[in-house]
Amino acid sequence: MDKLKKWLGTSDMAGIVVLALVVFVVLPGTVDIFRLNLVGKYLTYAFVAVGLVMLWGYGGILSLGQGVFFGLGGYCMAMFLKLEASDPISTKIQSTPGIPDFMDWNQITQLPIWWEPFRSLPFAILALLLVPTILAFIVGFAMFKRRVGGVYFAIITQAVALVLSVLIIGQQGYTGGVNGITDLKTMLGWDIRTDSAKYILYFANAVLLFGAIFACRAVQRSKLGTLLLAMRDKEDRVRFSGYDVANFKVFVFCLAAMLCGLGGAMFALQVGFMSPSFVGIVPSIEMVIFAAVGGRMSLVGAVYGTLLVNFGKTYFSETFPQLWLFLMAALFIGVVLAFPNGIAGLYESYVKPWLLKSKAPRDTGAPTAQVTPEATPATPPRTSAAPARALDSAPSGKQPDGVGPAVA
Repeated sequence: MDKLKKWLGTSDMAGIVVLALVVFVVLPGTVDIFRLNLVGKYLTYAFVAVGLVMLWGYGGILSLGQGVFFGLGGYCMAMFLKLEASDPISTKIQSTPGIPDFMDWNQITQLPIWWEPFRSLPFAILALLLVPTILAFIVGFAMFKRRVGGVYFAIITQAVALVLSVLIIGQQGYTGGVNGITDLKTMLGWDIRTDSAKYILYFANAVLLFGAIFACRAVQRSKLGTLLLAMRDKEDRVRFSGYDVANFKVFVFCLAAMLCGLGGAMFALQVGFMSPSFVGIVPSIEMVIFAAVGGRMSLVGAVYGTLLVNFGKTYFSETFPQLWLFLMAALFIGVVLAFPNGIAGLYESYVKPWLLKSKAPRDTGAPTAQVTPEATPATPPRTSAAPARALDSAPSGKQPDGVGPAVA
């Protein structure tokens, strides 16, 4: 038991192993398929929180528009799934069979040319990774090369989220509008709505999430991770050392965007729809809260924060439907005030010291050497107590005033 506690307190892999046990063993074995599917949905948000740890925690760049990249990845996957569900046989009652139903409702008679490539799953996978990354590169390059950062960059990302959500809603005939892309049924003929499919998608999602954690962990432990921390704390010093700070910022912004796109794609698969409600400003701020509650410097803490916030959101909305928003706000404020470094900070401050605490009896004084009588040198008799006290208090190599030569 002591060895286990010591390992949990010292190994940097302990948190990942414990999280893996929770995600792969405890939750699938204790909750029903409905709740497990909800947990799978929460884990798709964890991709965004992990990306924010790299972007905000390590890079010092606060983005309030990560929902943009989450939504883009989700829409890329949803477009593929919707085209598969819109075959001519399934849509024969429409005015124009073979196109998505929302296009038929909006009097569109031909599939737009930019939808055609999404009939291919490899293209859809490539798009869900590259489209968010390319947009992040364009925004990041334009901002960071001009040294726009801090609150100004956060406001710009909010503006991007607002623009994209308005664009998606306005182009109802091509994007599904405010309802989004719904009724996603199959992937390559495999029904994703069955219980067995939900189990498989849950574990696939969890494996991808841990792959993202290990990839980010590799970046953190590399020289690039050290430079990101240095850039966060002393940006000017890094710049004066000859490094192009803007390039590092663009890289970490693109990395976070790619993770968001992957999470959005898994969300579309697990939930069966994608809508602009996940693209705007409000969901983007909620995603920042996930990382803040978990700890913006901890990859594992970000996952726990995502699970905690969403579990609280579900529980409060089911139990207190009239008050759940106020309870969630109280939860956020209380966690931030009590634990400024999130769940990960709570672990570092309280749990880890307890794990490392020794069970040996506490030492109340200085250690004393045990010597045998034969090894104890003979001490000449002292003629006066005062000189003896003076000798005891005198520094080594010096004699107090009024005292004769030192006794060898």
